[in-house]
Amino acid sequence: MSLHTLSVLVENKPGVLARISGLFSRRGFNIDSLAVGPTEHPEISRMTIVVNVDQLPLEQVTKQLNKLINVLKIVELDSSASIQRELALIKVGTGAETRSQVLEIVQMFRAKVVDVATDAVTIEATGNRDKLEALYRCLEPFGIKELVQSGMVAVGRGSRSITDRSLRALESRSA
Repeated sequence: MSLHTLSVLVENKPGVLARISGLFSRRGFNIDSLAVGPTEHPEISRMTIVVNVDQLPLEQVTKQLNKLINVLKIVELDSSASIQRELALIKVGTGAETRSQVLEIVQMFRAKVVDVATDAVTIEATGNRDKLEALYRCLEPFGIKELVQSGMVAVGRGSRSITDRSLRALESRSA
């Protein structure tokens, strides 16, 4: 099994997320990461789904996704041909004696401090999964008090956009 990143363009309508996640659930697949948000077109949303499956079951799920009426386009994004990022907010315990060490780590990972308290700092970091996991390992000795991580968002490299053709398809449906 291996991780696959799917970029799924859908009509921005109620219930679409539930139908898509239900399809993965019925097949017995666990979604490792899921991010949903608007695109440059208000009537289209983009879902970035990371799932750990073999290639053949993934092809079967992709075919079933394509049959859902609100799904406009599905693209598998290879990590070398796309830019993939996650966001993490990390609250780390610090005292006067450890604060400078934590701030050095923050700087080394090009993260930033977004909140400071007398006994903790909250850090915002973006990057791929490996970078964030390395940051967590470095901060672990200081005591991670709280951790929140977003799902992955990804976009293909270069000038091509996957929404262009999908918008035309959506417009022809409503005509």
